[in-house]
Amino acid sequence: MPAIEVGRICIKILGREAGKKCVIVDLVDKNYVLITGPKTVTGIKRRRANISHLEATQEKIEMNRGANDEEIAEALKTAGKLEDMNKKAQPALS
Repeated sequence: MPAIEVGRICIKILGREAGKKCVIVDLVDKNYVLITGPKTVTGIKRRRANISHLEATQEKIEMNRGANDEEIAEALKTAGKLEDMNKKAQPALS
């Protein structure tokens, strides 16, 4: 399993946003992280999420901890992952 770290791209596996991709912005504690889509890209607002509701992917972008949505969208564009973030993903539940 890839590490839960700032800049890691994840897939939401539970909730109304299940199947959408998001980016980890900050680590809150051992059970929660701060995520964002950003909303303009994937529709996921910046919010706290339980780690057990996320599936980490191998993809990671370079960004600063606590970056705003515009900086994250620019980092996704630079990494060439902006179009890929809109695609609905099927979580690989084990």
